[in-house]
Amino acid sequence: MIYKIFPAILFMLLSFSPSKASFSESKTVKSVVYAKTVKSSVEANIEMAYNNLHSNEFLLPKLESFSEALKGYYLLKEKGLIQKDILTLVDFSLSSNSKRLWVINLATGEILFNTLVAHGRNTGDEFASTFSNSAESYKSSLGFYATGEIYSGKHGMSLKLDGLEKGVNDNARARGVVMHAAEYVSNSFIKNNHRLGRSQGCPAVPVELSKEIISTIKNKSCLFIYHPSRAFKLASELVS
Repeated sequence: MIYKIFPAILFMLLSFSPSKASFSESKTVKSVVYAKTVKSSVEANIEMAYNNLHSNEFLLPKLESFSEALKGYYLLKEKGLIQKDILTLVDFSLSSNSKRLWVINLATGEILFNTLVAHGRNTGDEFASTFSNSAESYKSSLGFYATGEIYSGKHGMSLKLDGLEKGVNDNARARGVVMHAAEYVSNSFIKNNHRLGRSQGCPAVPVELSKEIISTIKNKSCLFIYHPSRAFKLASELVS
């Protein structure tokens, strides 16, 4: 249902263009009203999709982060930069002590995983606050990614990530920003240290869930790392 609804909605949005300067004032007013109507309709349908998520007893993500993730997902799908109906959403507005990563099957609306995820050591302590696209920054990068191939590294089974936004996260592969398992991503670490452990910029996940999550999202699915400090503006910054 979600998959069928949103491509059509977003096509309407992308197809809409403002009136030319030569149009009469009355036509310009009508165009503005129509744009607001379309925008309202898109937001209403995103909210409907959100309300129809099958939580499987997990907590739902925030509507704001889900909305931005879904808009970007369909733009990327249309451009062929992602292929799967799987969306991984990381909400860095939340405490690292909370389960702030969701894996959602957009074909069914089912939440498959909801778990802890680490941010970079220089991105913040309990809360993520500063981000970077630079090598050796040990900071996380925001934005949209396409998942890549699985490989075996120092953390075992790991997943390559390709940043899709110029100047925001497009150095991810060169920096070695990947998804991997980490012992410091656990409730026991939080209990002993009052916050989750931190990575060198990678979205590290719990050891006991890492293989399942990586196997589910590998090979051209969408991963979105959200923070309210950055407004949604994907279309103008896509890596070609």
